Amino acid sequence: MQIPRGMQTPVYTIENECQDCYKCVRHCPVKAIRIVNAKASVIQDSCVACGECVKVCPAHAKKIRNDLPRIESLLASGDRLCASVAPSYKGYFKGVSINRIAAALIKCGFSHVSETAHGAEAVSGNISRILPGWKPSLMISSACPACVDYVRRYKPGYARFISPVPSPLGVHSAILRESLGNDVKVVFFGPCAAKKNESDRDESGVDIALTFRDLDALLLRHGINLDSVGEIPDSGLALGPAAEGRFYSIEGGMNDTLRDGSGSARYVSLSGIDSLRRLLDGFDPDDIRDIDGNGSADPVHRIFVECLACPGGCVNGPAMCAGGGGLATLFATDASATLKASCFRKGTECHAAEFPPEPVKEETPDESAIQEALHRIGKFRPEDELNCGACGYDSCRDFARALLSKKAEEAMCHNYLRRNFERTSNALIKYIPAAVVIVDDNLLVTEANARFAELAGVAEIYEAIGGIGGLHIAKTLPELEPLFRTVLGSETDLTRYRQHYGERIVNVSVFPIAKGKFVGAVLQDVTTNEFKREQVSERAREVIRKNVITVQEVARLFGEHIAETEVMLNEIAGTYESSGAPIKLRSTVMASDGIND
Repeated sequence: MQIPRGMQTPVYTIENECQDCYKCVRHCPVKAIRIVNAKASVIQDSCVACGECVKVCPAHAKKIRNDLPRIESLLASGDRLCASVAPSYKGYFKGVSINRIAAALIKCGFSHVSETAHGAEAVSGNISRILPGWKPSLMISSACPACVDYVRRYKPGYARFISPVPSPLGVHSAILRESLGNDVKVVFFGPCAAKKNESDRDESGVDIALTFRDLDALLLRHGINLDSVGEIPDSGLALGPAAEGRFYSIEGGMNDTLRDGSGSARYVSLSGIDSLRRLLDGFDPDDIRDIDGNGSADPVHRIFVECLACPGGCVNGPAMCAGGGGLATLFATDASATLKASCFRKGTECHAAEFPPEPVKEETPDESAIQEALHRIGKFRPEDELNCGACGYDSCRDFARALLSKKAEEAMCHNYLRRNFERTSNALIKYIPAAVVIVDDNLLVTEANARFAELAGVAEIYEAIGGIGGLHIAKTLPELEPLFRTVLGSETDLTRYRQHYGERIVNVSVFPIAKGKFVGAVLQDVTTNEFKREQVSERAREVIRKNVITVQEVARLFGEHIAETEVMLNEIAGTYESSGAPIKLRSTVMASDGIND
């Protein structure tokens, strides 16, 4: 049940959960990450599946491929399945024996359970026989598929020095089929993502590689609790219990099984792809000397390099639980087996494995293209290249190469973003048609424009040194201090209209920028507008006063006129009354109302 080439994706990204922190880029030892629209995706042709990005992703957007549906399909098929359990189970299933894990897997439907450590013992036994006659003075272990892929892809000149012995899992698969029959399906459980790459290859002999987390999920699906499962006897384990091979999960453990006291080789152990790169950098593999068959005539010793992709060994793999590589695991592993050399194990002959170079093809841009890319992120001079590493690349030039290869975006350069932001904010503050000031929690000015300096009466200082940063707000506009103190302790904006500061009238808006840390204010000088408004108001009051006087004058004149008319009419009426004519005069008001009759 091999996976098609195009679907071999042991590590991938859930893009909707990616938080554009670029932490995966910073930690990926081969920069097999492409950033598009601030989302990180894994470049499968470049990835060695070390799983470092899975371990460091704070949003858990990086995942190891889930093969549970495939194992469920195999369990339902009725095929005989044998589980190969990696020795790092001591760190994941703390306090649980391999016998109990085997009992749980058999309840799930597995026919057999065995320890991958048996394959490790066979590997060490074969290397012990091969190493004394190995003509090159360097041999690199093939135990870790991530390290093997790194050498093949990124240090192809060293590929010919990889041990010709297959990995412990590959050897274990061969031994199981030889012992149990070729029809048995081998399923690996371990802490590794790179084992999926190994199992995806037709020559590996492994049908499916799953993680310990997958094993947890499988047991949960089948309603099996490890705490309530009994233990099968040692005889129930395929090939029986393992021994010194269990030390392979710990850095240096493989070398411990190889040392036979003959002094035919120096044993070097290292963990982490970066450590392997540092070891191989700066040396021409063509300078590695060949040694005569017995090595006696040449003082050069053979160097055997045990390399593991995960720092500290497989016990710190990407699918391990927290603390899996701690001292407790080391003691538990040490207590589970006697540490001894595997050179006495001569019964199992491993077939020769080949690890040909498979270099990653990357175009090398010329200097003019690199300079053009550097200019895009504001790097015009050598001193502009800070090489801060915030983008995830070791240098600005490496980042420029990533830009040219479409693996990165300009926004990944924090220095570039910061300077753009500063230029934008400075321009806004400088040219906004209002006074702007920002103060810190000590009420010291951090940013201000010329209009604020003018309003505060410190324009000369501003012009002389280009700013007033560091001045206490109480020494510029003391009236603002209470407002700033109020806003510093809250997230509430404050707005005050027509505030008098000296001879000026100002509208003020104070707002929090970072609670308890920074406060900003915008002050609009409305003195001129208020003066014009007062002028209009005064003129209106003058017009009203004149109108009132006019009305009063009109009323006075009109009243005098009415009084004179009434006197005259009364005199006329008196004259007619004396002559005996009956005249009835209406009231003054009626008379006046009847003027228009």
